[in-house]
This record gives sequence, C-alpha cells and structure tokens, in this order.
Amino acid sequence: MKALHFGAGNIGRGFIGKLLADAGIELVFADVNQVVLDALNARGEYPVRVVGEQEKTEIVTGVSAVNSTSDDIITLIAEVDLVTTAVGPQILERIAGSVAKGLAKRRDNGIERPLNIIACENMVRGTSQLKGHVMKALPEQYHAWVDAHVGFVDSAVDRIVPPSEAGNNDPLEVTVETFSEWIVDKTQFVGELPHIPGMELTDNLMAFVERKLFTLNTGHAITAYLGVQAGLNTIRDAILDQQIRAVVQGAMEESGAVLIKRYGFDADKHSAYIQKILGRFENPFLKDDVERVGRQPLRKLSAGDRLIKPTLGTLEYGLPHANLVTGIAAAMHYRSEEDPQAQELAVLLQEKGPQAALVQISGLDADSKIVADVVKAYDAMA
Repeated sequence: MKALHFGAGNIGRGFIGKLLADAGIELVFADVNQVVLDALNARGEYPVRVVGEQEKTEIVTGVSAVNSTSDDIITLIAEVDLVTTAVGPQILERIAGSVAKGLAKRRDNGIERPLNIIACENMVRGTSQLKGHVMKALPEQYHAWVDAHVGFVDSAVDRIVPPSEAGNNDPLEVTVETFSEWIVDKTQFVGELPHIPGMELTDNLMAFVERKLFTLNTGHAITAYLGVQAGLNTIRDAILDQQIRAVVQGAMEESGAVLIKRYGFDADKHSAYIQKILGRFENPFLKDDVERVGRQPLRKLSAGDRLIKPTLGTLEYGLPHANLVTGIAAAMHYRSEEDPQAQELAVLLQEKGPQAALVQISGLDADSKIVADVVKAYDAMA
C-alpha cells in the first residue's frame, strides 16, 4: 500500500505520517518546506520524541518527500492507494487543484483501484470541505467516475504536537504526547476498509468529532485565553493555576452535558475523559505556548467551532454555560503581534464595540441573553 500525505510539518510527521509509516505503508510527504523535503529524501527516516510519564525516541523509516507545488503530486495521486492531509483548514482549498488534476490523470490512465482521501485537520468534516473544493476544480466529465472510485472520508484527530524547541538543529525531529486518537467514518470508504493500527473506524463520527471539539479543543482554547489574560506563558502554567483550571474544567463539564444529552455518552466515562485531558494539559514535556494555542480567534469564535457551538448546545437543551461565557469573553480579549486574526479582532472591537463584534463573528442573536452575558464578562475582564 502506498500513501501520499500533504503536510510534512510537526503534526504531519509526528501523528498521521508516523501512524502510516508504522503500519508498513510506503509513505511520500508533500510540502513546500524545501529544507524538510531535502532532509527527508536524504535520510529516508526521522526521529519522534514521544513524551508522557516517560520519554522515548522512535525512528520513523521508509519515507520520502516531494514538493507539493510540483507536477510530481499529480503523478502520485494517479497511483497511490491513500491520500491524507495535515496542512491546516485554510490550506485545503490550495491543494484541491492538484488533487483534482491527479484524479483526472488517474481516470485517464484507466486506473480502477479505489482511492481514499482523508483530511486529518482540526475541523468538523474537513474531508467533505476538501471534496467540495476538489469537485469545483474538476471538469464535470470526471465527477461520476470520482463518485464511483474515490472515497472522501471524514475524520476526527487528537494529538498535542507542540512546535519544535528553539535550539534544536534537526529539522526533522518532532515531539508528541503519548495520547493519540484518529477516528474515521467507515461509511465513506470506497473498496475494502484499511487496517491501520491507530485508526479507529466508526459509523457515528459526529459524536466523536463533537466530543473532541467540545472537550479537548474547548478546554485547550479557554486555557490559552485565560493564560494570556493572567500573563502566563504555557498551557501547563495556565492549567496549574487553580482559578483557570476551575473555569476550564467547568466549561468542559458544561459542554460535556450537551454531549451526554445529544449522543448518550456515559456520564462517568465522559468525566474520566475530561480528567485525562486536564492531565494532558499538565504534561511537563509539552512546552506549548498559550499565545500559539490561542491564535485564529475569529475562527475559534465562529458558530461551528469550539466556543460558540457547545454554548449553542447548552441553549438548545437549557443547560448552564457560565464557564463557557467566561471563555468566550477571554477569547475576545486575545491579542498577538504574530496573528493577523487577533489584529483583525482588535480592530473590529474598536470599531463596533463588543456586542456588535461578537454578533458578527459568532452569528449569535444580538438581543439574546447569551450575548449580554458575554459582553458583561468581557467588560469585567477589561
């Protein structure tokens, strides 16, 4: 089996790429970072530091790389069995054109073997969004063939992969936590279901997508935003602050009540899942900056994302949401010189005020009590 993986960054190498290579799949990375590409091709392997209660280094072998702007991509898509991505939600549209050309070449070459494509992004149904971009770029005469021979498989991914530490001279070394979760929608595959250790198949993906979004992502973001407010540097520093921890745990319990109501998750098991995530935030080996985790606040405050979506769930079921409100208000205070969205947020707040800015970003009703509550919390933080 051969796979093409878009994204040779830390998440690509440390999570999905590692799982694929460990499963004995011939793996080609696609990226634009020529330093990383040259190193992968020269060495054919790279080290991954896996850190938890103990630390160990594992070597991922049998890999190569191509530049994702080259025509090599088109040839590879015409011949591989699996395409995966870890490029970030905003880059999916950029790679869609190459994917479309590769699919067209695959059909023109008469290849009938099934191909499955899985976007492993920190977003809801990312592969379905990628499919929309690909089909838009693909001439209509290929659409029926793609529907018959190509599976666009949605997934939920969960592994904390911090940026490389300063002073590390190896462009390929990556650090990851022990925990990882890759859940894919088995109903969307074309052909036989693959057996890849570490890939979990489900026929109820949205339950797991929202469990991760409402728990890990919600908690991570609120920890970051409250950490920035408190002048702390890392996620570990922030979650060890008892006041921040109380709000973060409270928010995850509020969003968890929505999940239990909506999907029937077991309350005790979900409580244990929350405690596991809090423990992951405490990992002393993961020096994850609050400023980095908080980036892209406009996306994180949008209607379908980690702060507003669980809050809407609490409104749907008439459940408490005071800690989620605090988290939303803290997100509105996030500022970063490194992040264009943070700067855009600041301008929006200055020009429109907190109520109108929040309504525009989140889609919440301007006259709703929830907006009034967030504005009150935002003003109190100021």
